[in-house]
Amino acid sequence: MVLIVNAVLETPDTVDSSFWPVADLPPHQFMALSGRMSPLEVGTSLAMLVDSNSQPGDEDRPPTDAGEAIRHLLKVDKVIARGGLRVHDTRTNVTVRPGCCCGLEDWREWLDVANGETLWLGHDPSPRLEYGGETVQLWPDGGAAQETPSGPPIEIMVADLSSILQIVHEELRGFLSVTKQWARSHVPTLAEDLVARLGEDLAVTGPLSDAGVRHAS
Repeated sequence: MVLIVNAVLETPDTVDSSFWPVADLPPHQFMALSGRMSPLEVGTSLAMLVDSNSQPGDEDRPPTDAGEAIRHLLKVDKVIARGGLRVHDTRTNVTVRPGCCCGLEDWREWLDVANGETLWLGHDPSPRLEYGGETVQLWPDGGAAQETPSGPPIEIMVADLSSILQIVHEELRGFLSVTKQWARSHVPTLAEDLVARLGEDLAVTGPLSDAGVRHAS
């Protein structure tokens, strides 16, 4: 395999939860979501989502147990997931990671690249994408600059985008499956609601097509 593309969440400065066990992960890295995640990793991903979707100034008291933490997540207008798609080229060892403020919930916008549209992939670093007809070129940084960034880009054949995104979609479906298993152990009465909400807000629910179908905001 030449390209490895993962749906990822960014780890914050600290990943901690007094409501359920979490994995010990370094900050400012990326966790790949899939059906192969351990219960600790699933717990970490949900702790990150709860933390990143907390609302400052919320009049409700802070959650005191796992059920309340998940209910707080279910109450937000839309679940936001800091992350996106990470692309790694095994030939050149170049990796393009989502930049700051990029959201995994927008991952289906990659479908539009096949139609010649460009994407905003975050900043600091600022990944750069250029559409070249039959290929798409990706650089880890340089998106805000006018000149061509240094270093070799990752090249993706436009014709391969559909199959690549199908794999990402399957990985995210797997993540929902292990999340349901996790929720049945920790918050059984909320398991169905949690999986349904994440499926909708992270644009996992529904088929993937070349027509640019994606979750509506």
